[in-house]
Amino acid sequence: MKVRPMLAEDLDAVAEMEAHISPGPWTRGIFRDCLQAGYEAWVLEGPDAMLTGFGVLSVGAAEAHILNLGIAPTYRRRGHGRQMLAHLLHRAVQLGAQRAFLEVRVSNAGAQNLYRALGFHEIGVRLNYYRNVEGREDALVLSLLLSHSQTDRISHAQQG
Repeated sequence: MKVRPMLAEDLDAVAEMEAHISPGPWTRGIFRDCLQAGYEAWVLEGPDAMLTGFGVLSVGAAEAHILNLGIAPTYRRRGHGRQMLAHLLHRAVQLGAQRAFLEVRVSNAGAQNLYRALGFHEIGVRLNYYRNVEGREDALVLSLLLSHSQTDRISHAQQG
């Protein structure tokens, strides 16, 4: 799998993937706005050029915020989420971030396990943060102190 920058031509496929994996999906317009705002937006591409995942990162004031990360269901549990997350964290360090933050649904145990395995820890809860079919769902706020050695360790772990 290859990580490459998200392009305007990817927006339909990314929004379609997001609609299949999220109970409260971002729209094509939100992804477009992220590209236009200059956020770090990346896709994971298979050997057949099929998009299998995406990630969006905002960096400023020495902080990184992982805004969205998704992997197509048929490609989960194969290390692709870890690969995308490692790439986003590496970019965050390159751009001067010293700490990364993200929110994760309280119901998303798989993502929580991935984030914790890479060193993220819970720092709070955002009540009713996410939309879902029942209405709203809380989010855990997770944080990770960043360093070159930390992201190198994560990158090496996902390659091995």
